[in-house]
Amino acid sequence: MILKILNGILMLVAVYMGLKQGYAMFSGKAEMVEMFSKWNFNKTGLMITGAVTMLSAVLILFPKTFVWGNFLMAAGILMIICFHLLDKDLKGVAIELPFLLLNLLIIYLQHPLKK
Repeated sequence: MILKILNGILMLVAVYMGLKQGYAMFSGKAEMVEMFSKWNFNKTGLMITGAVTMLSAVLILFPKTFVWGNFLMAAGILMIICFHLLDKDLKGVAIELPFLLLNLLIIYLQHPLKK
């Protein structure tokens, strides 16, 4: 029971972070535009990435789409990690790595409302 509560809290944290960062990308916040522009993302590409991130966060909430939502979010985080590695930016990788591990842990623990 405690494990399900802990997983529910972790899941809500991942959803909140996904919605927050996805909205920042979708709305074109200056920090996001600056970070993604060095990887040759234009405004449209950044908006699409933000929309996919927000969609993946919402998909995590439902048991039937839980794995797909986590997979999409983890893939987006992995893409950002790869871009940081191309730039040899280990600090950026270190910042993104816990979020990737969070999604993998949530997948391992399963959806808390799954029967």
